[in-house]
Amino acid sequence: MKYASQAVSKLYFMAAIGLFVGQILFGLILGLQYVIGDFLFPAIPFNVARMVHTNLLIVWLLFGFMGAAYYLVPEEAERELYSPKLAVALFWIFLVAGALTILGYLLVPYAGLAKMTGNDLLPTMGREFLEQPTITKIGIVVVALGFLYNVGMTILTGRKTVITMVLLTGLTGLAVLFLFSFYNPVNLVLDKYYWWWVVHLWVEGVWELILGSILAFVLIKVTGVDREVIEKWLYVIIAMTLITGIIGTGHHYFWIGTPGYWQWLGSVFSALEPIPFFMMTVFAFNMVNKRRLNHPNKAAVLWAEGTAVMAFLGAGVWGFMHTLAPVNYYTHGTQITAAHGHMAFYGAYVMIVLTIISYAWPIMRGEKAANKRAQVVEMWSFWLMTVSMVFITLFLTGAGVLQTWLQRYTDTPLPFMEVQAKIAPFYWMREVAGLVFMIGLVLYVYSFFAKGESAGDATPV
Repeated sequence: MKYASQAVSKLYFMAAIGLFVGQILFGLILGLQYVIGDFLFPAIPFNVARMVHTNLLIVWLLFGFMGAAYYLVPEEAERELYSPKLAVALFWIFLVAGALTILGYLLVPYAGLAKMTGNDLLPTMGREFLEQPTITKIGIVVVALGFLYNVGMTILTGRKTVITMVLLTGLTGLAVLFLFSFYNPVNLVLDKYYWWWVVHLWVEGVWELILGSILAFVLIKVTGVDREVIEKWLYVIIAMTLITGIIGTGHHYFWIGTPGYWQWLGSVFSALEPIPFFMMTVFAFNMVNKRRLNHPNKAAVLWAEGTAVMAFLGAGVWGFMHTLAPVNYYTHGTQITAAHGHMAFYGAYVMIVLTIISYAWPIMRGEKAANKRAQVVEMWSFWLMTVSMVFITLFLTGAGVLQTWLQRYTDTPLPFMEVQAKIAPFYWMREVAGLVFMIGLVLYVYSFFAKGESAGDATPV
């Protein structure tokens, strides 16, 4: 570790992994509630479990992104973090606010939570993925702006690189676009129109800039390839991401009451969205093939390559599968959407956070890389989680195709609940795959404590 202030990342990484475990636990609860409707009812109703599952996903990924920024920015800027104390203070504010919000979901009826937290003064609650109480949203803005100030001052007063400027652009977009969560018009079409400015433009826009910058940083470190080569790739990938992702928002506007031209814009530009992900896959494998170093951290290299492949499959291939308006007419809101969402989030964002943790954690402990036994355990966790996510996606896709056929495409559509009963075997198989995923996650956590022989130093290829 070159700079003492990089150690701040440890707090964020530990919180991220802890919340990740919680997210998967609630995912397993949800999976069982699909097939055993009264499982844990009334203690944890389905709507509450789903809120906790999706909110934990967003929060732990934000912790991961912040930890990644606090680790890589000092190294790229060649100076200590502007204010390590501010970073620690914001960590505790964010963690306490997040924990209280989750407890609020679990312990208080949602309507009561809205009343307790002053939602009547500034109504923002009740929308999917943005269920957080208004007071929590305000806390998120405070944390985001403080974090942006801290990282921005570090970058602007130090060495400026393509990686830090792309990262800063992504983090600025993350903070600014979240402000649309406070805009809650009475008109439902307007509400959904701007709601996607947070949800889509985060995950298919500015988060991809954060993904690209973290991946580029790790590849520079583990391959020894010239920075100029990696930065040129990064520029092209980011340009394609923004061109396709911004106008590609239109694939969410097909059926919400917006003008018909969005069906053309959404179809054309979202059909191009797999291109930057394919480029990212080629980029990652190209850099590893051209490497000048045999880096001892084989697990981090595996995560980096896996990120590119799974992001392309989940966000690219499964996204394209139902993004064209004539197809989406039948498939939107089915389990095909869930299949795409699971693999895309895992491939693009979960895996990049695990990549930077895999690379940075041993260095923060004073090692070049995790010991050989720890890396073997970690690589087992990689394969268990990744393969089980592939099966989760395939099972949900099967459920979605059958659901679309029986409920929407046929001339004699069946009732919703009858269709759900027929696709229940897919839900059971999804639950088994989810249990295997949890085993992989437990192994990932265990790898931090595994003792063994040193992995050695980086050697020239």
